[in-house]
Amino acid sequence: MVLEAYYPVAIFVLIAISFPFMTYLATRLLREDNPTPLKQTTYECGEVPEGEANVQFNFQYYLFAIMFIVFDVAAIFIILFALIYRDFLALDSLAMTMMAFFILIMTAATLYSLKKEEVYTV
Repeated sequence: MVLEAYYPVAIFVLIAISFPFMTYLATRLLREDNPTPLKQTTYECGEVPEGEANVQFNFQYYLFAIMFIVFDVAAIFIILFALIYRDFLALDSLAMTMMAFFILIMTAATLYSLKKEEVYTV
């Protein structure tokens, strides 16, 4: 029947779901547990640790990183759209409307995030 064709998919899903648990259990069972004070210190690139390991970072830099990722993905969409623009032009203007709507949403999101960013710079 049709369900027999999905047996490989079901086996793959079971392996994919069980793999993280199996590797976690394997590392817990096979490793040696030999804690020393040197192993429990914070690793700082071979240097002697100074101060606390818990350092507060400014949220502003996280916002810039997220904005960079969003614009990176948006640039990929716009480049792909530009590469196949000739095919869309032959069909109708729905594709151009959708791309204009996408750019409008990206502009609104950018203006909103920049407005919010000014609040957090205090």
